[in-house]
Amino acid sequence: MKKLVTFSIVMLALVFTTTSSAQKFSGLDKSPMDMATFPSSYKISDKAVRLTYSRPQLKGRSLSELAPAGEVWRTGANEAAEITFYKDANVGGTDVKAGTYSLFTIPGEGEWTIILNSNLNQWGAYSYSKGADVARVKAGVSMAEESLDAFSIAFKEVDGGAHLVMAWGTTRVALPIMM
Repeated sequence: MKKLVTFSIVMLALVFTTTSSAQKFSGLDKSPMDMATFPSSYKISDKAVRLTYSRPQLKGRSLSELAPAGEVWRTGANEAAEITFYKDANVGGTDVKAGTYSLFTIPGEGEWTIILNSNLNQWGAYSYSKGADVARVKAGVSMAEESLDAFSIAFKEVDGGAHLVMAWGTTRVALPIMM
């Protein structure tokens, strides 16, 4: 009987200590993390490129408020976007070695500057250092009829590689990547 009472006390103590110290979780991220890969098909496991970024929402604001023209932008929300090339590539006319890079952009009216930077794990563009740039290339801007509230990135397959397409509002930016 004494063993049963002792066991009961221990079990009660465990129940009360685990419930009182339960982990609190914050609300859902308003700019959730997303990933784009090339090739895009989930059936192809041998990827050439993977890009991880967070998806800010316009929510009635303008793109120019959230990603001002002429200023370095983290290309998304929260942490700076990171792009991994699993093999050497040519990005917008510049040869880039396989590896992982932070992806920054400088929005402009007719073209955007796309920046690959060797410093990783950066929050926003606050600690961006031009001295760590591996590549700076220009990408054309086009306008679409459809407006996207959530910033989105996808790869569009083309002969010899893909275009990394960034879209937000009615703005579309396409960066050629050749493998």
